[in-house]
Amino acid sequence: MRSDLIVDVQPKEVSIALTEEGRLVSLQKEARDITYAVGDIYLAKVKKLMPGLNAAFVNVGYEKDAFLHYLDLGSQFSSYSSFLTKALDRKERTVQSISKMDLKPDIDKHGTIADVLTPGQELLVQIVKEPISSKGPRLTTEITLTGRYMVLIPFGDKVSISQKIKTSEEKMRLRQLMESIRPKNFGVIIRTSAEGKRVAELIHEMKTLVRYWEETIEKARTSTAPALVFQEESRIVGVLRDIFNPEFESVQVNDEETYKQISEYVGLIAPERKEIVQLYKKDEPIFDHFNITKQIKSSFGKTVSFRSGAYIIIEHTEALHVIDVNSGNRSKAANDQESNALEVNLRAADEIARQLRLRDMGGIIVIDFIDMAKAEHRQKLYEHMKEIMQGDRARHNILPLSKFGLMQITRQRVRPALDIVTTETCPSCFGKGQVQPSLLFTDTLKEKLHYLIDDLKVQDFIMYVHPFVDAYLKKGLLSPYRKWRMELGRKFRILPDQALAYLEYKVLDKNHNEIDIKEEKDIDSSATKTKRKAKQRTQQEE
Repeated sequence: MRSDLIVDVQPKEVSIALTEEGRLVSLQKEARDITYAVGDIYLAKVKKLMPGLNAAFVNVGYEKDAFLHYLDLGSQFSSYSSFLTKALDRKERTVQSISKMDLKPDIDKHGTIADVLTPGQELLVQIVKEPISSKGPRLTTEITLTGRYMVLIPFGDKVSISQKIKTSEEKMRLRQLMESIRPKNFGVIIRTSAEGKRVAELIHEMKTLVRYWEETIEKARTSTAPALVFQEESRIVGVLRDIFNPEFESVQVNDEETYKQISEYVGLIAPERKEIVQLYKKDEPIFDHFNITKQIKSSFGKTVSFRSGAYIIIEHTEALHVIDVNSGNRSKAANDQESNALEVNLRAADEIARQLRLRDMGGIIVIDFIDMAKAEHRQKLYEHMKEIMQGDRARHNILPLSKFGLMQITRQRVRPALDIVTTETCPSCFGKGQVQPSLLFTDTLKEKLHYLIDDLKVQDFIMYVHPFVDAYLKKGLLSPYRKWRMELGRKFRILPDQALAYLEYKVLDKNHNEIDIKEEKDIDSSATKTKRKAKQRTQQEE
């Protein structure tokens, strides 16, 4: 199956789209100025204890205090706490290595938060869930450092192997290797991607992760809580590390700096595949070129159609996600109702599995399938859903259909579900219901061009408009676009952008930075218009 990765880097956010045979199956958006991300490590301070919840609220600098439950302290919290107390003592010149200390016994699984934490205590914590809705981040003190082939766990003493590695010989090889190279008092989880890798590669990553830990402790010693003490070198590379597959046909990137980061990363983990990373240089938006924008518009929203007129309705609430399956006009396609219901439900299951990955929906998902009378059909649907969900990296649990025809799924949630609004607010009336005559929109665009060229003195810029508007402007031998270029000089271009609303536009300079034309500048003053008309008359007379 052909898989491609398309990375769209914009000033405010980065979007990463994964396609299989050209079909969008995963979409991730990361704000470039995001404050918190899963995996970041903070030096934080305990704010207050909540004995009733057996948890503590911790200050990591977020507007909402982060949540730390007793069970998230980790079994080796005693060793962790003893080490951290000495490490954060500024009077100590050096920090004793974990490898040279003796680990303490595990803490009581049924203990209380007040037994191990006190208000004002400094902790080294890691984000395991981003802020969702009104909740702050969720934390753990069981620090993990994730690499391509392994996960390093300070204060651990076990070597665990991914269950997706099936060969017993390979499991034995990796276990023996890790036991021989891992530093004392460091646990290791061997990831699926380590299968078949050379010893040198695994040793190199082990040393890199240990160095990250040592640098994190050194930064914590010189910081004042709350403070960020460890972060991925690049958030984009952090996202790619988990979803990248050397079998990808291509990785397309529209930003040169990001291209270098990704190319360097791919060169480290799969040198023979480095050429698949390509820099996209065209002026057409990258998501438009690879048909991603259109798929986003059709795949997100409340109603999603899939095959032969059938569709699903997706509703989001604070507690859960609800999905309703409808046959639409598909009900005429089969000879009997039962066969039709089974066919629609199976195809709906395919689309729902895709939607869960695409929107990164987590928590509780309740699906109302079309009722089926036969038990074997309900079992077939359940088995089919389990099979197609095997490709989902997020941890999940699927229950058989209830007697009411409902299927319940729980899926790991570490960040808010991706909810993209596909409906467009009219850029002319902003929902009021009355707009300026659309026929005059071309006059508005021409005024913008005059303002950019004559007043702002901008050259070599691109104005993006809706594809319908672009087609109208370029229609005919002597099109409005060609007339404007003759009148104003060839200092600009007009190109289509599928992400824009019908009467919406945006302008990018030659460095692809957006030019913000303020509303008060949209309408020229009468004096400016008079001056411009006089200039045009003079040119005509000459």
